[in-house]
Amino acid sequence: MRIEEPSGGPPPLSAHRDPGDAWVVTDAGDRFWGRFGAAGLLAHDPARGVLLQHRVAWSHHGGTWGIPGGARHQRESATDAAMRESHEEAGVPAEALRPRFTSVLDLDVWSYTTLVADVVRPFEPVIADPESYALEWVPLDEVDALPLHPGFSDSWRPLRDLLAVRPTVLVDAANVVGSVPDGWWRDRAGAASRLLGRLDGFSRTGVAAAEFSLPGDTWYPTVVAVLEGEARSAPDGSGFVEVVRADAAGDDTLVAEAQRRVGDGERVLLVTSDRALGERAVAIGASVRGASWLRDVA
Repeated sequence: MRIEEPSGGPPPLSAHRDPGDAWVVTDAGDRFWGRFGAAGLLAHDPARGVLLQHRVAWSHHGGTWGIPGGARHQRESATDAAMRESHEEAGVPAEALRPRFTSVLDLDVWSYTTLVADVVRPFEPVIADPESYALEWVPLDEVDALPLHPGFSDSWRPLRDLLAVRPTVLVDAANVVGSVPDGWWRDRAGAASRLLGRLDGFSRTGVAAAEFSLPGDTWYPTVVAVLEGEARSAPDGSGFVEVVRADAAGDDTLVAEAQRRVGDGERVLLVTSDRALGERAVAIGASVRGASWLRDVA
């Protein structure tokens, strides 16, 4: 493997040029853009389809359609790189998206990470640099008719199948809080608020795909916390975690919430160490993890 600078020699490193902007060339002569790997964004709007980029002729595999993306910067996460590149190339606003999952093509000497994200606020892309002929929302059933970038073509079908998968982590807040003897009983609302803060970080960090027995690398599930009793007065928090306040028994609310979401096609994982509640959840199609699982991953 060797590293090659772009043709014509490298310009001075500046805000417009990062050390990552270089070719990785394998011993077999295969060339991949991005010294530190590359990343791209597959933005999905249920009403319009996926955002695709028609690549200019001089670019790698020019004239094909793919997703906005590019080389990762030094010490930059793949998710951050996908968001940055999509903003630089297509004006994609980060606040309009909610990450769903990442999928990684790892070739040992080079990797490409696709960030799949849901559009939560409709926006119109804009051609923000010279790398695009066009940017369009393409309905899912029309993507295959386009001349696709070879890398995107190989990944599109598996990614499309996963667009229908929606994992949800449903948290029995009373059980999780009660699993640690830290004085939570003196301020149940405060203890619930601290848990919601942890869950907020958990929802942003994501969960390894293996925890849901799913393909891909990292999933960013919907996180729902059910509060009962005095804990119901805890504030909602940042909005990344959905809060359900039980009017009566928390267990019944958890089961009803799990049943509704399973019925809507979501893949529900209930977090509780209550064996009887867990059995009820499994009976309606949910899976169960104990409170210690959440402490380990959140």
